[in-house]
Amino acid sequence: MGKLFTAASSLAIALWCAGAANAEDAAQVAAAFGEREAVSDISLSPGGTMIAFVQPYKGRGDVVTLVDFAKGGQARPILTVTRPGERVGHCSWPTDDQLICIIGITSNATGQIVRFNRQIVIGVDGSPAKILTPSETNRALGFTWYGGDVIDWQGKNPGEVLMLRQFVPENGTGTRMASTAEGLGVESVNVRTLRRTIYERPVANATTFIGDGRGSIRIMGINPSYGNGYDKSFIDYSYRKQGERGWSSLNRVVFNPSGTVSGFNPVAVDPDLDAVYGFENKDGFAALYRMKLDGSDARELVFAKPGIDIDGLVQVGRSRRVVGASFASEYRQVELFDPALKALRQSLSKAFKPESSLSFLDASADENRLLLFTGSDIDPGRYYMFDRATRKLEEIVPVRPGIAGRTLARMKPVQYPAADGTMIPAYLTLPPGSDGKNLPAIVMPHGGPSSRDEWGFDWLVQFYAARGFAVLQPNFRGSAGFGEAWFEKNGFQSWRTAIGDVDAAGRWLVSTGVAANDKLAILGWSYGGYAALQSGVLDPGLFKAIVAIAPVTDLAKMRNDKLHYSNFVQVDAMIGNGAHVTEGSPAQNASSIAVPVLMFHGDLDLNVDVTQSRLMESRLRSAGKSVELVTFSGLSHSLVDGDARTTLLSRSDAFLRKSLNLPTN
Repeated sequence: MGKLFTAASSLAIALWCAGAANAEDAAQVAAAFGEREAVSDISLSPGGTMIAFVQPYKGRGDVVTLVDFAKGGQARPILTVTRPGERVGHCSWPTDDQLICIIGITSNATGQIVRFNRQIVIGVDGSPAKILTPSETNRALGFTWYGGDVIDWQGKNPGEVLMLRQFVPENGTGTRMASTAEGLGVESVNVRTLRRTIYERPVANATTFIGDGRGSIRIMGINPSYGNGYDKSFIDYSYRKQGERGWSSLNRVVFNPSGTVSGFNPVAVDPDLDAVYGFENKDGFAALYRMKLDGSDARELVFAKPGIDIDGLVQVGRSRRVVGASFASEYRQVELFDPALKALRQSLSKAFKPESSLSFLDASADENRLLLFTGSDIDPGRYYMFDRATRKLEEIVPVRPGIAGRTLARMKPVQYPAADGTMIPAYLTLPPGSDGKNLPAIVMPHGGPSSRDEWGFDWLVQFYAARGFAVLQPNFRGSAGFGEAWFEKNGFQSWRTAIGDVDAAGRWLVSTGVAANDKLAILGWSYGGYAALQSGVLDPGLFKAIVAIAPVTDLAKMRNDKLHYSNFVQVDAMIGNGAHVTEGSPAQNASSIAVPVLMFHGDLDLNVDVTQSRLMESRLRSAGKSVELVTFSGLSHSLVDGDARTTLLSRSDAFLRKSLNLPTN
């Protein structure tokens, strides 16, 4: 296997090696694991000779780097984004000499946190970027929040692509030139000249259009709204027969109060089969189905797995053709339907360690060159290029060169009993070289709550394991991926069950001898932060220290925080009404918490407003409790900044050591 080092990856490795003399230095360990990933997005050009990837730049910025294999594989930057609140999202290739990138912007300039995005097109020759998202005129009656997405690389004319566009109506007073177009539509856009023509007229309340990869729009989704502007709790999908322009009803997808969905949810069209793939419930678990688009309404089950949700679709190539499905049990698994790719995956897997997972990320237009990713619990991951003609496999760049050479900790799937005897799946990570007995330990509930933890590298888990902690990640009832019954009413309405399962994780660690009784802590992010705080309410003193990152602390406030957003009805239904709203709010029960609390929060967090943490801090102080809140200016929910993450790791480690009476090495 050959190895190709880009200039960027070589530099990162050199920097780490130069400062890795004392692996036990706490600040250095925090800096190594707090460092941002070397690659946050990667894509392959149609000709398969160039790769573009997004890397960190000067703390919070991003740089789009280009690697040209035809010119020796040297890396060069073609775009940098450094303004506060701006991030580069995904970049993709309309042609071999141009890139389309999404720029996400988060701002509170008006006093309210908002998020929007814009599409730009960049020439790989270094020519100035052009804004692809149309600007509003001075007559616009609204703001373009959604900057669009490419949904088909084949547009109306050669050199054009099909793009979604949010149309904003204009004030017609004093002019006949004002546009009345409103809603989501599709345009055919020439990315060189920026010339654009309407391909699908805008439809009010439309949420999506799905193309077939060959220039035809086959699916449309509409989410109607109430008169007050709030979204209704369903999407009506329509389909178009081949060669026709009219729409026919496909089905309705309903957003249930629990946070689950009902109905066939279309995802991708296969033009050869004249069918659409989508997910729908089967016997209480999500399964992959395929429905014909010829008017027959014929539907067939494509893939299901008893006792587990099928939650991912595997697509490759420029047309994003469907080649498989994925699901997570103890480990993430992929079922490939394409025989050639299935055989290729089996063959390529032999080049990596047995525990490594292998994924197809992108492909050249002829699918001769493939972009791959492989990683495991002790490997943050690496990107590779594979040439099917020459059978050559080359490494492009590691995801986290800053921790190269460190011994990482194995993540082991386990189960433990809840209070009612239900077995709860979880992942246990022990410090490298540990005998797994009498350790300081952290229970780390995941965010969501409609999410789950999976086996694989986790920078938080690995940091605390490197600092000598055992870490247990429970997939408590209320987690996604285990079917509707496991999800219950969601982790807020069914908080007693969810938090009860989290607390049972701590008791299990102690009863099995993994954790010392007086050395048990809890740490979580987002819903996990909520769970950490609420565990201190439900079972005061079980955990001797609480760390909550961007936590929800008051359910009524969470509801009110979404009052001016279109999804308020769904948030309101998810939270529900009743005694659980007060009883399940840590800020309303702060006096019950008996141990020190440390919180972290970004003040540009649109997911969970920073005032949730400020309220919790105020209530704890009023109750005479030990509390500290660390606020990061200009950062959103994920705290995507190496310095901020290093601070989070360093200060939480010091806090836990002090609270649990551990050495401060």
